[in-house]
Amino acid sequence: AVEKQYYRDHGIFPIMHTVVIRRDLYEKHPFIATSLYNAFNESKDLAYNRMRFMGALRYMLPWLPAELDDIDEVFGGDPWPYGVEPNRKTLEALVQCLLDQAMIEKEVPVDELFAQVRGNNWKI
Repeated sequence: AVEKQYYRDHGIFPIMHTVVIRRDLYEKHPFIATSLYNAFNESKDLAYNRMRFMGALRYMLPWLPAELDDIDEVFGGDPWPYGVEPNRKTLEALVQCLLDQAMIEKEVPVDELFAQVRGNNWKI
């Protein structure tokens, strides 16, 4: 209940993971950031849709439908959106915390931390 209220009050929910690409690899193959972004989005969408299929519960959670309704109500359906824009507020708070704790010397704009994603994958 406390986590939900914090999210409602501040719009910040902890990011679970990040994906890192070595700069030399990205510079040699700039398409890699977009390809990975799209692959992870497709994978998440597939898992999300499978989890929401109620013909037979996919997970051994007896109140899964109610939990999914709660997620929809609190987060609008996706507590872990991918990309910079939907996570900007959380990322800016992270940068500020790092600065406040002297873990970085100066504020770094969030856009400078991530490779640019350019469009979606083509599907045949």
